[in-house]
Amino acid sequence: MAVFTFDMEENHEKIQAFHDFIESHRGRRGALMPVLQDAQSRFGYLPREVLEIVSKELKVPMSEVYGVATFYSQFTFIPKGRHEIDVCLGTACYVRGADKILAKLKEMLQIDVGETTPDGNFSLRASRCLGACGLAPVMVLDGEVHGKITPKDVDGILRSCMGEGEPR
Repeated sequence: MAVFTFDMEENHEKIQAFHDFIESHRGRRGALMPVLQDAQSRFGYLPREVLEIVSKELKVPMSEVYGVATFYSQFTFIPKGRHEIDVCLGTACYVRGADKILAKLKEMLQIDVGETTPDGNFSLRASRCLGACGLAPVMVLDGEVHGKITPKDVDGILRSCMGEGEPR
């Protein structure tokens, strides 16, 4: 798994605005959830440094901040890639080979589900159903549905979003 570093200096303005947001919620009952949602929206993920700010500013133990952040699937601790890939593993897609498409993506990108490539180009997710069963198996790349695909199609689909260069 790639290690991502959060640059406090580079995010100085966002952090200042985040402090202001926290201040507007300080002392409110249930403030932790909206503060975490704002952080996720503002930074694209929840880096440890931001969780520490939340803990300190709201005077909530880090274990509680982390507990809430890990409980809800809307939160992520890994930055999303420039290109987001979602593979449907619902029944229709699975029986038509979605597992092989997912395996091909993992092999090509050298990441697992829930991870982002070290260069920040791709994030990989797996979903239970994307609502396109008639096009099974389905992969969604940056919101564009690619249906009735095979593992052989994956390379071309990735190249299409990156131009003609390598898909990494």
